[in-house]
Amino acid sequence: MQIIKLDVTDESSVKDGVAAVERQLQGKGLDYLVNNAGVSDWSPTGLEGMDNLNETFNVNVTAPHLVSRAFLPLLRKGEKKTVINISTTLGSIAMADAFRPLLSPAYKISKAALNMLTVQYAQQYAKDGFTFLAISPGWLRTDLGGSRADLPVEVGAERVLDIIQKATPEQNGKFVNIYVPGWETREGPDQYDGNEIPW
Repeated sequence: MQIIKLDVTDESSVKDGVAAVERQLQGKGLDYLVNNAGVSDWSPTGLEGMDNLNETFNVNVTAPHLVSRAFLPLLRKGEKKTVINISTTLGSIAMADAFRPLLSPAYKISKAALNMLTVQYAQQYAKDGFTFLAISPGWLRTDLGGSRADLPVEVGAERVLDIIQKATPEQNGKFVNIYVPGWETREGPDQYDGNEIPW
């Protein structure tokens, strides 16, 4: 495994990252790209107190676009041509009412936009054999998710990898949930049934 230093919000850093990956691939293509960087907000007064929409949007939407666009040439040379945008059920407009108590409007808005970005890429590059997916990894015990979250990071990461490794062009443009046994019919909005998530 090789680690590349890359600031997803800095276009020159992204270009340097692409160049570093290209050197390591030594003429080969890139099979998978996972856009995982993300930030959240907390706004006790809701929309009136939301003063970080631009910053949140920059990390959660603009950055995945910059990174995906920059890596397209290497992905075109790859066999799998798969791009994963890590999203969340909080970005589902259809499920918005279930998450109303969570006071993170900038996060919800930006993730809904990320989902549309995923669909736009999926539509434009379908003819080239690409697979673009938005995946919700579940509520994980990360710095963002907090210690009260449903699942350990390792479980979420493993389940996302399961989806990535089985992804096919027929799934291009889908918004999917991870599958965790025992969580398929749990009460409340957090269910991990492996199905598509409503937009």
